[in-house]
Amino acid sequence: MRAMAITMVLCSHILWIYNPNDGIIRQLFALFGFLGVEFFFVLSGFLIGRILYKMYIIEQYTIKSALYFLKRRWFRTLPNYYLVLLINIIITWCLGYSMPNLELYFVFLQNGFSMMSTFFPESWSLSVEEWAYIVLPFSLLLFSIVFRPKNKKRFFLIMTLSLIALFVCFKMIYQFTVQTTSLDEWNVSLKSVMIYRLDAIFVGVLCAWVSSNYSVVWKKFKLQSAVIGGLIMLFMYFGMGFLNILPENYPFVWNVLYLPLASLSIAFLVPFFSQLETSISLLKKPVEFISRISYSIYLLHYSAILQLLLLYFDKSNKTLTELHAITAIYLIITVVLSAVIYRFYEQPIMNLRDKN
Repeated sequence: MRAMAITMVLCSHILWIYNPNDGIIRQLFALFGFLGVEFFFVLSGFLIGRILYKMYIIEQYTIKSALYFLKRRWFRTLPNYYLVLLINIIITWCLGYSMPNLELYFVFLQNGFSMMSTFFPESWSLSVEEWAYIVLPFSLLLFSIVFRPKNKKRFFLIMTLSLIALFVCFKMIYQFTVQTTSLDEWNVSLKSVMIYRLDAIFVGVLCAWVSSNYSVVWKKFKLQSAVIGGLIMLFMYFGMGFLNILPENYPFVWNVLYLPLASLSIAFLVPFFSQLETSISLLKKPVEFISRISYSIYLLHYSAILQLLLLYFDKSNKTLTELHAITAIYLIITVVLSAVIYRFYEQPIMNLRDKN
């Protein structure tokens, strides 16, 4: 899922090289970008949910447990992020562009409650991830102290559902206070704002709870579940357009229901993907390789590589073959640099984390 998600994101940003004005290819690749990030959210929630659920059930869950969980997540995510943030600051400063609200990027609040600036725009999803890592373990800790649950399994479920409901409620507040006029406005004012998006991570956490407590059902109905998820996606990404269900016509559907429905559709796919295995090395090795370096790819591919590349490659009046060549150069640079950062920076830090 991770390899597929980063491939989708890369495909969507390749559009900047070709820049088609309209047509099915542009719409499809733009959809890939949206889906790729949504896959990352649900998958991240699923993985951290399984880790945190085991900690919560097996151990006596204390402030030390929450901090241990957070330390391991921060070892995984912060070093790469701050490295690439520094790279982006240097590039932007050298080019003479402005960096509004730069201080907010250091605490993942660049898009906390409103739309962010155009500096390092792909970082919007990382603030969603990081704040989910904080909200979930400390919500569990706080409310466990208050209510002292006897059934910790059920309490974990109640907390997860409550957090999902809370952040859906924030979307309802948006619906009643902001008038969405277009899909572009919806994209920057709601879809990419942290306070409206944490429920996507917690849907993945809900998947983790279901897989841990109903493993037989999880395995038995993986195909049926995937079909349901696929049908929801077909309706969302093709049926709604056919029925002209657009933000300006149906703002409640888009502001409140659309994003949770997207998360739910992916959640139905998780049982299938979580049990998908292959021993075919021709497929397995490249998928594992892309999966390992996917975080570095995500951080580097757009602001630090693609936008810089387009400054020096004039794509106007280029033939299709020349555009393909630029795309190949872009992908090679992205994968090679990401692999280097993974090998010599990310992996050593992860090894250090495991020693502690």
